[in-house]
Amino acid sequence: MSEPLPQDLPLDIGANRAARKWSRKELIGRVLWSLCGPLFHCSPRLCWGWRRALLRAFGAKVGQQVQIHPSVKIFIPWNLSIGDWSSVGFDALLYNLGPLHIGSRVTISQRAHLCGGSHDFRDPVMPLLKLPVNIHDEAWICADAFVGPGVSVGARAVVGARAVAVKDVGRDEIVAGNPAKKVGTRPQQAS
Repeated sequence: MSEPLPQDLPLDIGANRAARKWSRKELIGRVLWSLCGPLFHCSPRLCWGWRRALLRAFGAKVGQQVQIHPSVKIFIPWNLSIGDWSSVGFDALLYNLGPLHIGSRVTISQRAHLCGGSHDFRDPVMPLLKLPVNIHDEAWICADAFVGPGVSVGARAVVGARAVAVKDVGRDEIVAGNPAKKVGTRPQQAS
């Protein structure tokens, strides 16, 4: 449950809007990325290499054989690193205001939301927070799941369909629900 603001400190919306949230370089990059959006989103589904190349041109670190669906929404490509053989399904939202690291052989299913941005509700100005999200090797973020700002999902962990992970998920853990709770452990692979 969130902590209420003290009654004597009303929200200062004007100060929030006036605060500088992005450098000039970041603003230019975001404008250029939005202009290149059609090159990404209108590319045929099987043009995996084209989308990898476009992301790399904008500073993303993208591994080999990564498959990102053309309908994926990536906010800031230079904050993205994704390891070899990972995939991101259709309509996934990578709200990577902070660094987003996706390991190797990770599956991000359709409509998953990886959220690296929030606001500090304890401050009346509600400054923008750009927090990291880490998805470690061989993890699976299932359909419609939400992974919140500052959360780390351990290697081989599973965040179940429509789960809301607002705390770290340990290695091999299977979590489900809202908020996500451990419901099992992924079996060890035979050597």
